[in-house]
Amino acid sequence: MKKKKKQSIKDLGTQISILESKIAETGGSTGKLSTQCAKLKSDLFDNEQSQATAESVRNKEHEAFVEEETDMVAAIGQMDDAISTLAAVGADQTLGEAAEDNQRMMAGFEGGFLQQKSKAKMQKALATASVFLTPSQQQQVSSFMQGGGFTGSYSSQSGQVVGILKGMRDTFKANLVQAKAEEKAQLTSHEALMETLKDENTRMTKSYDDKQEELGTNDDSLSDYKEQLSQAKAQKADDEEFLQKLLKMCGDKAKQYQERVALRTNEEAAVAEAVSILNSDEAFDTFGKQAATSTGATGFLQLKSVHAHHPALLQSATGARMQAKDLLMKAAGHHHSMRLSKIAFLLQKGNPFKTVLKEITKMLDLIVEEGKADKENLDWCNDERDENDSNLADKNDQIDTLKEEISQLTTEIEDPESGLKVQIEQTETSLKENVESQKTQTKERTSENLAYQANIKNLVKAEEILKRAIKALKKYYDKLEEKISEEEGGVSFLQEDPNAPDTFSEDGVTYKGGSEKGGDAIQMIEFILEETIKEETEAHGDEEGSQHDYEDSMGNLKQEEEEAQKTLVELKSTLAEKEKTLNSKEMELKDTVEDKEAIENYLKKIKPGCDFITENFDLRESNRATETGALENAQDLLKDTPAYKAAEAEAHTASFGECEEPCTENEEHVNCKSCMAETSVSGYCAGHSGTAGC
Repeated sequence: MKKKKKQSIKDLGTQISILESKIAETGGSTGKLSTQCAKLKSDLFDNEQSQATAESVRNKEHEAFVEEETDMVAAIGQMDDAISTLAAVGADQTLGEAAEDNQRMMAGFEGGFLQQKSKAKMQKALATASVFLTPSQQQQVSSFMQGGGFTGSYSSQSGQVVGILKGMRDTFKANLVQAKAEEKAQLTSHEALMETLKDENTRMTKSYDDKQEELGTNDDSLSDYKEQLSQAKAQKADDEEFLQKLLKMCGDKAKQYQERVALRTNEEAAVAEAVSILNSDEAFDTFGKQAATSTGATGFLQLKSVHAHHPALLQSATGARMQAKDLLMKAAGHHHSMRLSKIAFLLQKGNPFKTVLKEITKMLDLIVEEGKADKENLDWCNDERDENDSNLADKNDQIDTLKEEISQLTTEIEDPESGLKVQIEQTETSLKENVESQKTQTKERTSENLAYQANIKNLVKAEEILKRAIKALKKYYDKLEEKISEEEGGVSFLQEDPNAPDTFSEDGVTYKGGSEKGGDAIQMIEFILEETIKEETEAHGDEEGSQHDYEDSMGNLKQEEEEAQKTLVELKSTLAEKEKTLNSKEMELKDTVEDKEAIENYLKKIKPGCDFITENFDLRESNRATETGALENAQDLLKDTPAYKAAEAEAHTASFGECEEPCTENEEHVNCKSCMAETSVSGYCAGHSGTAGC
């Protein structure tokens, strides 16, 4: 029992959570619908006002048109009348010979231009028509009408007046045509506007009615949910209170059980002692004598008598009712059904059959509706879980993919060996080293060139000196040889006595002057000159080679610099793009994680209620089937009782009303049929010849 109550409390808590969620959801829907209905009501009012305004404007436009049309038709008629009047006296110059004044206008008239009657008619017509003329035109007409005796030429003035009237009449006709066209266009526009407004009104009215109906449904559902919630909370409170009492009672019962065990033990001992006493020979002898003197008495026992007021009918009804009560109580106890307990309680109190049967019918309908609601809740839970589980799986896949993409992008950007940042750093370092190399090589090349120029300058100067020295020596020796040639016995290299003694000698070696080596000086200087020229040539060659090497090296460095700069731009562009993509992926990951958590929270929120309906749906279906079967069996048992049949027969007899007597005898006889049809027997037989008694 304790386990069942705890489970019941748990189930009721889940049911309360579901009902509270449904109440909140229905309340939100009701609020939204109320706002929409208020908006629709306001829009409907505006629409109706727009229709009323449009109708008012149209009516005013039509009234103005009718008034204008009436005026223009009248004006045209008056113009026609004036023109006809003038034409009758020949004023219309377009009518052939009407301009022959003396023959047409004066013929038949005695002593004057017009008869007085005709003149008065013409003056009246012109006066009426002149109302619609301009002031200058009115002056011309007035002048024409006031012409004294018409002694001059009539044609010119009358023709001008007729022309004015015709022009004005044509203007009125054109204005009338235009006014009718405008009226038709305004009517068409108004009808189109009214059709649009009415269609919109119909649409909004339908939407308003639908939402009002939905509001009503929500109110009913909200009321049911609140009632169910109240019942569930009350039941939970009762169960919790019962559980508390049960726990205390269990302790008391355990104590009482121990006491009863002790009492039973003592009782069994006493009974055993009593049985031993009663089984003794003394007891048999004593009871045997008592039995012989008794008159059919049963001894120790007395049976309870049973009385009944109406044995047959009462016993049958009571038996059926008690059988139905026992059936319902057994099913209610087995399945913990409050509905079956309620009907069993009504039967136990002996309520009338109609009341019980009506309650059974209501219970059966309620069971059907409850089954539908459970099925809807189960389908909703399954659909919600399937959809959200699918979405959750998609979100998890997206998260894994995004994490993998983020990891790959991070590696591409931050990898210490091959990342974009490292590549940019290496490229910038290489570019810096390249620029430094260009500066260093340029500086070295400049220094080498300056040294080369200084060296060439020195070499050229040395060559000049050597050349001057050779020239001087050659000049000297040439003069010396010429001088020696002129002397006899020519002397050698030095200016000395050709017969001079040896300067000194030592150890047999004689030392003479440098005359023998004097001629080698020029050769030596010439050799130095040649070497100097050769050195200059080599210096030029070395300078040219160094310059070529420098230019090649600078060309390569420039190309490397350009490629490095291009690579640096590409790397930075790629880095910016990768970082942008990484940031986008991180934001997308954050949003996806939030979506995933929202789905998980939603699934967690609906889990208690959905777990309950999913786990208990089959059991609840089984319980409802059992309840339905028990209620239907109880219904059949009650309807099969003589009391119910008698009550039904009595009600059927009462339904005959004034025809009770003939219909009670034979409901199929023509006397009953004609009475119920409120006609005569012959009249009924005329239309139903096959009826009994016809």
